[in-house]
Amino acid sequence: MQEKTATAIHTEGLTKIYRDFWGRDKVVALDGLDLSINRGEVFGLLGPNGSGKSTAIKLLLGLIFPTRGKAWVLGDPIGSNEVNKRIGFLPEESYLYRFLNGEETLKFYGRLFKIPSRDLKRRVPELLDIVGLDAKARKRKLREYSKGMARRIGLAQALINDPELILLDEPTTGLDPIGTREMKDLILSLKNQGKTVLLCSHLLADVQDVCDRITILFKGKRMELGAVKDLLQVRDVTQISFKGMNESQLSQVKQFLGTMGVNNAEITHPTTTLEDLFIRIVRENTAVGQSYTSGDR
Repeated sequence: MQEKTATAIHTEGLTKIYRDFWGRDKVVALDGLDLSINRGEVFGLLGPNGSGKSTAIKLLLGLIFPTRGKAWVLGDPIGSNEVNKRIGFLPEESYLYRFLNGEETLKFYGRLFKIPSRDLKRRVPELLDIVGLDAKARKRKLREYSKGMARRIGLAQALINDPELILLDEPTTGLDPIGTREMKDLILSLKNQGKTVLLCSHLLADVQDVCDRITILFKGKRMELGAVKDLLQVRDVTQISFKGMNESQLSQVKQFLGTMGVNNAEITHPTTTLEDLFIRIVRENTAVGQSYTSGDR
């Protein structure tokens, strides 16, 4: 149990199979996921439509039950009401009450968490400032919000209980470039506060900017797992660079590399992009002519 309590999320063989009316296996949405997410890190969960990302989140939140396998969140088994009080969740589509304004929305969800009124009086304006909703926006009904504003209030709602673990599903959807940059800065600030962030996104550049580690899912299976900088290294290519060399030295090195004794050489592996890595994994694991965009689970 020590390993499980030392991690924010720990899964062992986590599997979800959707069955048809007769109880026959129809879709293997998540297939034997083994995963450990450290406390205090930003972790990226990536994959094309139908890869199992949404299923994994629903399982971690206790919204659906696994077919087999186990998972722990913040040291306790998934589905625990006590654990859910310590989690914040921003779904891909925030279904909030459209007739409430921004301030009323946060107060409503704060009361669901039984946050005292005196604490809400301080926390609500703080969160609205953090997510970038000005005084005018706070008084507008949510039905009048743009998609970008809806993402901002949704994030504020996810943070109302000051959670230890935040699950973010496509957090930059609908945001302009400035809003996207602010969202990424906020994610990093949450990490600096010691919080754990699980980030699901199709915008790979966003993931590359903020995540410590990532895993890539494909057809319910884990294909890659590791630190972003390590996964992006092209291991079968070696790159050698030199600093402070004149043209004569460079010419000699090209001819007698290894015998020149040049001690300021730097040997590294060139890096690819997260997008290229993602596309390569999908293509390598997709049968010729088979579509992989059959709907996200």
